[in-house]
Amino acid sequence: MNEREQHLKSIISRLPESPGSYQYFDEHGTVIYVGKAKNLKRRVSSYFNREHNSRKTAILVSKIWDIHYTVVKTEAEALLLENQLIKQFQPRYNVLLKDGKSYPSIAVTKEYLPRIFKTRHIDRRGAIYFGPYSHMPTINGLLDLFKNLYPIRRCHQPMSKEGVQNGKYKLCLEYHMKNCLGPCVGYQSHEEYLSYIDAAVRILKGDTVSLRKEMMAQMQQLANEMKFEEAEVIKRRYDLITAHQEKSQVITSTAHNIDVFCIDNDEKIAYINYLHVVEGAINQAFTFEYKKKLDESKEELLVRGIMDMRDRWGSEAKEIVLPFHVELPLENIEITIPQRGDKRQLLALSELNVKQYKVDRLKQQDKLNPEQKAVRLMKEIQEHLQLPSLPYHIECFDNSNISGTDAVAGCVVFKKCKPSKADYRKYNIKTVEGPNDYASMQEVVRRRYTRMIEEGTPLPDLIITDGGVGQMGVVREVVEGELGLHIPIAGLAKDDRHRTHELLYGNPPLTVGLKQDSALFRLLTHIQDEVHRYAITFHRDKRSKTQLKSELDIIPGVGPKSKQALLKAFKSVKRIREASIEELAAVVGKAKAEIIKTNL
Repeated sequence: MNEREQHLKSIISRLPESPGSYQYFDEHGTVIYVGKAKNLKRRVSSYFNREHNSRKTAILVSKIWDIHYTVVKTEAEALLLENQLIKQFQPRYNVLLKDGKSYPSIAVTKEYLPRIFKTRHIDRRGAIYFGPYSHMPTINGLLDLFKNLYPIRRCHQPMSKEGVQNGKYKLCLEYHMKNCLGPCVGYQSHEEYLSYIDAAVRILKGDTVSLRKEMMAQMQQLANEMKFEEAEVIKRRYDLITAHQEKSQVITSTAHNIDVFCIDNDEKIAYINYLHVVEGAINQAFTFEYKKKLDESKEELLVRGIMDMRDRWGSEAKEIVLPFHVELPLENIEITIPQRGDKRQLLALSELNVKQYKVDRLKQQDKLNPEQKAVRLMKEIQEHLQLPSLPYHIECFDNSNISGTDAVAGCVVFKKCKPSKADYRKYNIKTVEGPNDYASMQEVVRRRYTRMIEEGTPLPDLIITDGGVGQMGVVREVVEGELGLHIPIAGLAKDDRHRTHELLYGNPPLTVGLKQDSALFRLLTHIQDEVHRYAITFHRDKRSKTQLKSELDIIPGVGPKSKQALLKAFKSVKRIREASIEELAAVVGKAKAEIIKTNL
């Protein structure tokens, strides 16, 4: 046992069986992971006492050189401490919140005369923040609302109480434009100015219903006191807030103050949607990402997201609507997992938002990195069919004939989910007489892979037949039975409208569930359409040449050279038939032109 292992074993042996947070350090003394535990000794020991299925976890353990820990009273306190330490140290192997710095927030400064403005820079020492807002019209609409409601100062100069009292500041153009009431020179009282800021903050928090009730009471009182002009000012603000509330998406009349969370994830990223509902209307809506570092579960990620978002938005909602139960270190909180009703609709809306966000992000990534999209699609095929390796090289076959005449087949090749047209192959059916698709398919597959074996050409990772169970069976007879190859075989079946309907795989073949609006289903449809196009185009070309050959062959005096010249000049028998004697004579001479015209 080396010095590192002895040191770690010594620490683990002294760990208490109490709740707490633990921190792993690398050889340079940098915190690389922060965790929490109900039982510190049992949890930390689990990292070192067993083999890890996850390669990422094994790498983490190999880099641990020291362990620190903090004991707390409850598991809830352990989670809160873990959350705080992760924010402080940003450890390499902890899940990372992708903050989305491109999204702005609304800042309310902590000055003597606070300001409200849009910003992308977060410094919580000097302001409180609302956001980030992913929908730009929302944030701009709120700022416009504040401009119309309250004359809050728009200048950027920091102002102190002493500066105002000592006459340090001067009126600016905003005052003369009636956008500000001059609190910097004492024209507006500090108390009144702060009341404007307080009202704006309440709107940002979604507390518009109680604010409107207070304004209504103010109007009535001013009207009773015959102060109609002041009452009119309050009424204008009341109407503006009412109009703003009506623009909000009203969900339910019973949901007063609720947080709604929903999660979706893939191999590397977790997406969490957060809806904050106040007085039945969505007050905030935001979808954010966590970059996964280890094999974090959905429950762990969702807890992390709830803690981060409630802290960021300052939510005090007593009810949280979730898709499944999690343990939260929050007191006096009710977790609801709705099955029906208004809250179920809220959860469905959150699910819709998170799924749409995930699709949009994937589309954006695919545009920036097409190679990544191809790898993702290959991984999806591998997972759906349980293939031993990524299907880098896919081949698909299709037959084409009319009542067995001019029978042909086509093979299209896709590499990295893209057509590799240089590898396409056409086949004339040689050994099959009459309309026998199964025998034709076997002939083509036999010729294709026998030649590839003889030439040492790399074999495909997946074979797809343009057909269902029958086509798969006859291909398997040749590939596995005759040639002894172990190549996965799938089938694409069509419905009665000749549209790609389902993917079949296995022996016996079973239907593989695919969403018809997914990128993978579109890829498979493209492969099937491409092989059908390729085979039928080859069949039409062959049929056309056969037809041309038979009609020209029966004309006396027209030999191979004349036929070749005519086809080169006119391209088809139809055009030869429509050509004048003079046009034909220009190619084969007047005598032959007259013979051709007479016979056609």
